Amino acid sequence: MILKFSVGNFLSFYENRSISFEAKGISELKQNIIRIDSYKLLRSAVIYGANSSGKSNLLNALDRMRDCVLNSVKLNDSDELDFSPFLLSKSSEDEPTFFEVTLLKQNKRFRYGFEYNLSEVVNEWLYVGKNSKSETPLFIRTQEGIGVTDKFKEGIGKEEATNKNRLFISLVAQLGGEISKQIIEWFKSYNVLSGLDHKDYNGFTLRMLLEKHEGCNQSLALYKKLELGFKDVQISESEFNPLELPDSLPKNIRTKLVKEMTGKTMVSMKTVHDKYDKKGNIIDTVLLDKDESESEGTNKIMDLSGPIFDTLILGRLLVIDELDTKLHPLITIHIVNLFNNPETNPNNAQLLFATHDTNLLSSDLFRRDQIWFTEKDEKEQTDLYSIHDINLPDGTKVRNDSNLEKNYIRGRYGAIPFITK
Repeated sequence: MILKFSVGNFLSFYENRSISFEAKGISELKQNIIRIDSYKLLRSAVIYGANSSGKSNLLNALDRMRDCVLNSVKLNDSDELDFSPFLLSKSSEDEPTFFEVTLLKQNKRFRYGFEYNLSEVVNEWLYVGKNSKSETPLFIRTQEGIGVTDKFKEGIGKEEATNKNRLFISLVAQLGGEISKQIIEWFKSYNVLSGLDHKDYNGFTLRMLLEKHEGCNQSLALYKKLELGFKDVQISESEFNPLELPDSLPKNIRTKLVKEMTGKTMVSMKTVHDKYDKKGNIIDTVLLDKDESESEGTNKIMDLSGPIFDTLILGRLLVIDELDTKLHPLITIHIVNLFNNPETNPNNAQLLFATHDTNLLSSDLFRRDQIWFTEKDEKEQTDLYSIHDINLPDGTKVRNDSNLEKNYIRGRYGAIPFITK
C-alpha cells in the first residue's frame, strides 16, 4: 500500500512535491480510512487543477518511476535514461530527477527513492522503519559508491556489479534478494491508466470475462446495476481474419497488422439487446458489436471494469487520469464509492485519480485530506497541496461543513483557470 509519493525536477515539477495517503487527525468519513496496526491510510485521493497545471504530470511521474524500476535491468551500459526535467529553469537540465515512494509491504514500512539524469543514477536509497523517526537505512548509494548495511545482506557483494545507469535494487532483486523483490513486486502491482484512451485496457477486461477470472462476476453485476442499455454481454474468441479489416485502412497499416496478427486469436464482445414488435412486446434478442453500438461512456466503464475489480480483489493501487471523461457524475461517484466503502473494498485497495468534475466535491464523498490540488506559480512550476493544508486569508483552516464545490469554483482554494476579460 502507498503512504506517500514525491517527485522533483520532472516535467512541470521543479521543487520536490509530495502527495500523502496518510490520514490526518480529522473526524469526517472514517470509513474512508484503512487501519493497519498503527497506520491510518486513505482509500482514495483525488486531484483537481486547471488545464496544464500538472495533474497528469504527477500521475505520469508514478508511471515513470515504475518504468525506471522495472526496466532498469534491461539496460545496456551505454543506454541513456528516460530523463524529462523541468525545462523552464536555467539550472534544471543539470540537476537530477527525484522520485521517492513510501509504502507498506507485508506490514513493513519502506521508503525507497532515487535521483538520475540522462546518463546515470546519481543517488539511490532504501530505508525501513515504523515511521520517519525510527527508520534505518538498508542501503545508500551516491556517486562515490554504494553502502550496504547488515540488515540488507542480500545486497552485500553486489555493489561493484551495478552499472552507473542501473538501479541497485533492480539488480539485487534479479539475483534473488528477498527484500528487494518485495519492492519490485509493489511496482509491478499498480497500473496508471488514461481515462481518455480506454482501449489500452479493453483487452484485459475482455480476457477476464472470457476466461471468467476473478472480477468477471463483479463486472457483469456492475453493468446491470448501472443499467447501461443492454441486458447481457456475449464474449467470443476467434482466429484473426484479415478479411474483416476495414477497407479504409491504409495499405501499410493493413500489411503490418496482417503480419503481426496472422495465427493469433482475438477476443470480442457483443451486447445483447431486446427486439420489440410494434406493440412493445419482446419478440427476440439482437447481438450488437460493443465498440460500434454502445456510447463512448458505456464502452469506457465496461473497459475500466477489469482493472477496477482486479485492483479491488487483489488490494492494489489503481491510478487513473481523467477518470470522469465521458462518464456521468453518478457513475464516477459509484466507482469512487467502490474504493471508499469497506464492504466493497475489504482488501484495502487504493485509488488515485485526476478529474475536473466538481460534482464530486458536493457529494460527501471525500475527506479534506483526500482532496488535492495542482497549481502553477509565476515561474510555471507545479505546486501540490491538499484542502487540509490550506490556510485561509483569515488564518483558519477549511471547515468540514464548507461548501467545497462552491468555494473551489470561486477560487477560494486556488488551482482554477485564470480567464482574462
